[in-house]
Amino acid sequence: MTIRNWVKFFFMCMVIGGVVTGIAGIIIRWNFFQPYLTAGEIGEFFAAFGWMILLGCTMSVIAQAGFFAYLTLHQVGVGIFRTLTLWNWVQMLIIVILLVDLVVFRFAPEAENTKDWLFYGGLLIFLLFGAIATAIKKIQLTGKKHVLVSSLFFMIVVTSLEWIIALMGRQGNIDTYVGLLLFPLVAVNAYQLLVLPKYNAKSDEDRKKLEERKKARKVAAQQKSSNA
Repeated sequence: MTIRNWVKFFFMCMVIGGVVTGIAGIIIRWNFFQPYLTAGEIGEFFAAFGWMILLGCTMSVIAQAGFFAYLTLHQVGVGIFRTLTLWNWVQMLIIVILLVDLVVFRFAPEAENTKDWLFYGGLLIFLLFGAIATAIKKIQLTGKKHVLVSSLFFMIVVTSLEWIIALMGRQGNIDTYVGLLLFPLVAVNAYQLLVLPKYNAKSDEDRKKLEERKKARKVAAQQKSSNA
């Protein structure tokens, strides 16, 4: 990917992370925002909204780091296990282990009643639904069925590892951030997985155009030299 396209990709991810977190923040933390509107403190309201956007931008950077780390891990995994089929089976096993870990070691210790289980269960369903929908779309875009497992692995395992920042918290309102931070991570990771090939293709086109311009300038310089 060229630097220009990487910059576009980077800032687009930040925009998605910021917008999704800002909107989700108003919905999830309405009790926090509502008093500012009631009191007519519009400046405070937008300051809090800006903080949510900044938080989303930060999570988008974490998501991008996780994405490029997975691209490396995927190549290493295929190299170690020799075949993509075997590596896919390993990824499926890790997905199952990760889901068990989320339920047993992350959700269960914090769930004290049915309401808590519904909350965590809803987040898990959202994560799985986002992963499955993204994987299906990836297959449609590429026409390759074997990307199903790797897409699910990235959307479930890598997103959960990025999400662990919130899951390990112990503050009084940590559930708010557990729910809030999942949305930008899923949104940004889905965008990265689906759109990166387009940026790579655009980078290839830019390189070809650059080479053509270089050749054209070289030919023009040679003609000018010969005419002189």
